[in-house]
Amino acid sequence: MRWQRPSTLLSVFLTLLNDRLGESMVFPLLPYLLAGLSSDGRTLGALAGTYALAQFTGTPLIGALSDRFGRKPVITACVAGSVVGLSLFAATLILPWAQLWPEALAAGVPLGLLFLARFIDGLSGGTAATATAVLADITPPEQRAKAFGLVGVAFGLAFILGPALAGLLARFSLTLPLLLAAAFALLNLVVVLNLLPETLPPSQRLPLPRRRTLQPFSQIGRILGQSQVRLLALAFFLFFLSFNGFTAMLVLFLRQAFAWGPELAALAFFVVGVVATVVQGGLIGPLVARFGERRLSLTGVGLVSVGFLLIALAQRSTAVPLVFGGVALLAMGTGLVTPCLRSLVSRRLEDGGQGAALGSMQALQSLAGFLGPPLAGLAFETIGQRSPFWVGLALMLVVGVLVGGLPGQASPSHQSTA
Repeated sequence: MRWQRPSTLLSVFLTLLNDRLGESMVFPLLPYLLAGLSSDGRTLGALAGTYALAQFTGTPLIGALSDRFGRKPVITACVAGSVVGLSLFAATLILPWAQLWPEALAAGVPLGLLFLARFIDGLSGGTAATATAVLADITPPEQRAKAFGLVGVAFGLAFILGPALAGLLARFSLTLPLLLAAAFALLNLVVVLNLLPETLPPSQRLPLPRRRTLQPFSQIGRILGQSQVRLLALAFFLFFLSFNGFTAMLVLFLRQAFAWGPELAALAFFVVGVVATVVQGGLIGPLVARFGERRLSLTGVGLVSVGFLLIALAQRSTAVPLVFGGVALLAMGTGLVTPCLRSLVSRRLEDGGQGAALGSMQALQSLAGFLGPPLAGLAFETIGQRSPFWVGLALMLVVGVLVGGLPGQASPSHQSTA
């Protein structure tokens, strides 16, 4: 019904926004929030990786459940999980454990609760695919590309608003951004319960697939088993392994090396959000048309490499220009590499394998998000504070070799310029 569309679109938009807003508000503040419990890079990396692990294991099942039981119950359950996860995280950090229960503090109970909260939030964070499916349900095929633009708008707005709000509210209290994130998730839940209609009729619902199909490692095995895209998929994985490790350790590095406060650290992530949104939201289409995916991928890898180098070389006297310049280049490069590598994989596959292959790419990205932060945290503590950035730079060189060394990756229309 046409009168349902405004309320449906509002519910979808808030769900997509909530899917990324809480994460982008919490992440820049993690080292400061954990200061009273642990300042160890391995702990921070493991905590960051826990969220990605939950998404890695849960996202395929969430999508299948929405096809089987409908969109609304799945979105409702996921948003409710986000409320629980964010609320538990905030409550754990707000409670005065040393006064209330010092034995629990000594036993690591608060830290365990934080890991549980991040896992719950990550497990219930697979709402993006289901919310996008709602858009497909209510939109004619010829208008879906325009409708799917709502996803990019919501994500871009979240990555800009999240760090900005985190830095602003952290001036008053470090836990205030957490409370706001939980409150927004609760608002999202109320809107979904009251305004979101069910958009998948019972006649169009599908049975649950075989258990093997829902295993993310099976998805990864499928794409790595295809020789025409194997090296590109490996490049995609290494890129995000490096990038996720960098983002997990950046704020801790800024805090320990330069004594930056949460406001300045959050501002760095705000710059990342603005630049990435501009590149992916407005520039990527014309740039691909002009230069082709392969050349832009290599350019993006180069920009990220320079960004790593600038941050690794920063000293106290040069920290502000080198760090902000470095993260801007990183955001610009990532905005080029991510869609272009996906497109290169898509071009090298037969039409019938598109959906499964792109789903496998998402699984690879999630796996990198799980492995990158703990490995970077281990390097941070055992090798040195700057080691995650040097390792990231080395991995970028490997990615550049993998992307640049494969013949026939540019489309025919770009052969003359690639």
